[in-house]
Amino acid sequence: MLTVALSKGKMLDLTLDVFRRAGYALGNLSTESRLLVFPCPEIGMTFLIVRPTDVPTYVEYGAADVGIVGKDVLMEQDSDVYEPLDLGFGACRIAVAALEGQTSRDRLSSKIRVATKYPKITERYFNQRGIPVEIVKLYGSIELAPLVGLADRIVDLVETGNTLKAHGLVEVECIAKSTARLIVNRASLKLKHAVVTELIKKLRTVNGTPAEPRIPPPRKSSRGVRQTVKRTRT
Repeated sequence: MLTVALSKGKMLDLTLDVFRRAGYALGNLSTESRLLVFPCPEIGMTFLIVRPTDVPTYVEYGAADVGIVGKDVLMEQDSDVYEPLDLGFGACRIAVAALEGQTSRDRLSSKIRVATKYPKITERYFNQRGIPVEIVKLYGSIELAPLVGLADRIVDLVETGNTLKAHGLVEVECIAKSTARLIVNRASLKLKHAVVTELIKKLRTVNGTPAEPRIPPPRKSSRGVRQTVKRTRT
């Protein structure tokens, strides 16, 4: 059985649609159910429905063989997983935003205070530009921070920009683009190589992503071969 961790929320419907178009019968798996585990023995898979921020953890530690998660989560967590496929859907961007009319830096000698739920991405971005920054970690309602004077800037995930506009904010810079990615546990890639590569192939076909170089099976040690050759030469 291949265990697949799926991100609950907005991305789940899109993910299920991709799997169905790839030919996987998902049985009673739906966004309406409160169940978190969906065994589908007819296709040799078990699906786990988890928070997006938890998907890389499930995959990295082997509780799931593969997972579907946004690139923004992977950039923030820097998990030790294999990322073979950009699925293309769920397109957003990680952006810096400020109140309209306050997009220029007034305090050049002091730190910019930035509210975000992406502290690692934010710190890395501003540090690379030599801009001193104080990060305020929030878990939601990021747009509120500049309105109440909590922060000079925010870094958040933006899809259409309508939420920013509704709060009088404008996008200053785009840090990175984010789409849904297929990630794979490194051990599972070796132990379940055939089924994992078959999944990648089917999802890539549905998504229309250009074929990438074939993922080679785990290499066997050639130490014994070298020893045999050496003895033959002597």
